[in-house]
Amino acid sequence: MSNSRTLPVLESEVPCCPPLTERTLTAAEAERTAAMFKALSDPVRLRLFSAVASAPGGEACVCDISDVGVSQPTVSHHLKKLKEAGLLASERRGTWVYYRVEPSVLAGMGRLLTGAAPA
Repeated sequence: MSNSRTLPVLESEVPCCPPLTERTLTAAEAERTAAMFKALSDPVRLRLFSAVASAPGGEACVCDISDVGVSQPTVSHHLKKLKEAGLLASERRGTWVYYRVEPSVLAGMGRLLTGAAPA
C-alpha cells in the first residue's frame, strides 16, 4: 500500500483563478494561489519545477532531476511539497517515480499573471 496521495484531476482549463486584474480573488482562490506561489518561492523547488516543466515529453524521472545542489532525500521532500501544492503529478513505474506538470497548471498560472494591465 502506498503512502502517496492522489491529487484530484482538475476539469477546468484554468485550475486556479482569473487574472489578477479582472477582479478581487475570493478567499479560497487566494489561499490556493498563495500555496502554489509559496511552494515555488524556494529556489530548489523552482529549479525542480522548471526541470520537470522543460523535460522532453513533459515528464521527468526523479533519477534525472536530482542535480540541484541538495541530497536526494531533500529533492524528494521538495518534490512532495510541489505535489501537495498541486503543481506536480507523479506516477510510479517500477522503482522510479516520474513527475509531470499538468498543462492546466501552467495555463492557469500564466493566465493569473498575464491579464491585461489596467488602463
